[in-house]
Amino acid sequence: MIAVTRLNGSRFAVNPDLIERIQENPDTTLVMVGGATYVVREGLPEVIGLIADFRALVIATAQHVVPGELRQLSVVPSPSPTPLRPTER
Repeated sequence: MIAVTRLNGSRFAVNPDLIERIQENPDTTLVMVGGATYVVREGLPEVIGLIADFRALVIATAQHVVPGELRQLSVVPSPSPTPLRPTER
């Protein structure tokens, strides 16, 4: 997944494999395979760079995978996990 920013400043992640095309006129619009469109703050070269970085990370990670080892693959820093149940008081 790549993280991008809506025009209102909210961030979201999108699967780059589902992006059909990227348009820039003047806003950058991601057109997805299913027809959904997302207008984002990042410019065309930046979105292409995010996709290239993500794919490079996938390849680099695949080269170092040990069978049976679970790895988290992300280009977005992961926050500390939120417990499903409140801790005891």
